Amino acid sequence: MILTVSRLGHLGDGVAEGPEGPVYVPGALPGERVEGAVAGGRMAAPRIVEPSALRVKAPCPHYRACGGCSLMHARDEFVVEWKAGVVRAALAAQGIEAPLPPVLTMPARSRRRATFHGRRTKKGALVGFHGRASGALVAVPGCLLVTPALVATLPALEALVAAGGSRTGELALTVTETEGGPDVAVEGGKPPDAALRRELAALAPRFALARLTWNGETLALRAAPELRFGPARVTLPPGAFLQATAEGEAALVAAVAETVGGARRIVDLFAGAGTFALPLAGQAEVHAVEGEAEMVAALERGWRAAGGLRRLTAEARDLFRRPLLPDELARFDAAVIDPPRAGAEAQVTELSRSGLGRIAYVSCNPVSFARDARILVSAGFRLDRLKVIDQFRWSPHIELAAAFVRDHMAR
Repeated sequence: MILTVSRLGHLGDGVAEGPEGPVYVPGALPGERVEGAVAGGRMAAPRIVEPSALRVKAPCPHYRACGGCSLMHARDEFVVEWKAGVVRAALAAQGIEAPLPPVLTMPARSRRRATFHGRRTKKGALVGFHGRASGALVAVPGCLLVTPALVATLPALEALVAAGGSRTGELALTVTETEGGPDVAVEGGKPPDAALRRELAALAPRFALARLTWNGETLALRAAPELRFGPARVTLPPGAFLQATAEGEAALVAAVAETVGGARRIVDLFAGAGTFALPLAGQAEVHAVEGEAEMVAALERGWRAAGGLRRLTAEARDLFRRPLLPDELARFDAAVIDPPRAGAEAQVTELSRSGLGRIAYVSCNPVSFARDARILVSAGFRLDRLKVIDQFRWSPHIELAAAFVRDHMAR
């Protein structure tokens, strides 16, 4: 079957109109004619009959096999406009319009955290990313996505897999670049006995790893795996959430600070380990709320050690089940909220009922963001500024930073 691709879907696949409805075509671009067998609304192994002028040669030699990136075959300017269009469409579906400044795209080799996968082989170990739409592993030496420091950890990861992996199962190896060196958290490895613990722990100094965590157990701590949030140094729990790039984090922090600047008391919801709370504590009192107790403890340790910051309080609380209510929000001048991909409908509803006049909203999902934005706009807030940050380059993921203001209280 030969079809013409009309647009990209939200996951970055081409979409063509087939006889029975939309057909998703992996790796295709708008305007291309493609040929292949169609089953279940998807074209398998499509052949490009007529390529689009939007198509470019991917700069990475691993791209055809690796599934770590999905949009490297398209011109950068097209990807930028497509991502802006995804945001506009999500807002339009909720009846909201907002001007968008130029999308800020992160540079190549900027991802400071990644999860590789590994498996033992007859010759040692294979570490890399899963292939596109397959469970096969693809080695990625010289990867253009992650920082050079993460690429440099690949021999260490191979050694870990060779020592503690199996031929039948995979290991997930999450690596974070920190000031103390690579922080490595491994899941799926063999349960370590005394001998394996010694062997694995010995790899940390050999490869200059800051910390090695194996199935949740810290086996080696050579140096503090610290990250800077404003003036504070924070040691994240192994595998904890972190903004993907330092450049993207800086852009988000700047956008949030612009929205809540001048506020004397700020509440930071879904605060993590202090990405926004700690920089903001340089100018205002902050109350940070986060669901994971380990992240709260890390935030508090970072605040105490920093010195010179304003008062910061923190609590562990499930904001999906127990959102802060309007009477609890009444003591703050502004709010910051950075929820997971599902958004924060319950908490945003309470924010809309509060007396707050300024909210900085950070999101990694335009659809849930638009739904939550509708709640705020209906309560009298105005979407004053919206920035699109392409922190996940060559992927369909999109990061947003928004400013909501309410000049006259609705109640």
